[in-house]
Amino acid sequence: MNDLLRRALADAHLTEADVAARLSVDPKTVQRWVAGRVPYPRHRTRVASLVGRDEADLWPQLAVANMRAEPPVIDVLATYPHRWAVPRPVWHQLFRAARDEIGVLAYAGLFLAEDMGIMRALAERARDGVAVRILLGDPDGTCVAERGCDEGVGESMAAKIRNALVHYRALREVDGVEIRLHDTVLYNSVYRADDDLLINPHAYGIAASHAPVLHLRRAEDGDMASTYLESFERVWSGASPMA
Repeated sequence: MNDLLRRALADAHLTEADVAARLSVDPKTVQRWVAGRVPYPRHRTRVASLVGRDEADLWPQLAVANMRAEPPVIDVLATYPHRWAVPRPVWHQLFRAARDEIGVLAYAGLFLAEDMGIMRALAERARDGVAVRILLGDPDGTCVAERGCDEGVGESMAAKIRNALVHYRALREVDGVEIRLHDTVLYNSVYRADDDLLINPHAYGIAASHAPVLHLRRAEDGDMASTYLESFERVWSGASPMA
């Protein structure tokens, strides 16, 4: 429990819901901060500003940590030459191990939607209180059309997304699951379970299933995994709820 943050919010007459609304984050995220989880730097700065305190007043452990000389953190756990080469149990373990948050950022993510074991795991995790956020490409968006052209599949990309959306609709009935559509240039697909991420970098003219995958783990602010998590949040903030 971060009692310093809790008292600061009370002194500023702010509720967790107030902070969530002003920072455009999920209320559960603010609850985790009060429970002791350290926010990302950009969120720490805004929270400190809201309550009129210095970051060091709210998270003194960070000042101590910054004073210690520590070896570089190795946050790449595994690499795979292609997405299709990632063993199926790896995907299942990733999502089933989540305790706080699951995030999917892709254009279609059809391979996940067609896997009933994974869909069941996402629903179960959501029912257990895990926030599940899914970002899929807008099939009517310009970026999806360009991606289809780049891969030489034309309108098949948009059709693939519409097919995936039919499968993902079942999750919309589950509390804790939110699905949004984005129209952004997708440099990487991101599959996140808490601090573990499977990153699928996109290569021009190459289908995502044939591109490599990196298994990363967020160990500290500013590391490799944090960069992709921040990218996810940027796309999420500009996406539209699924109709």
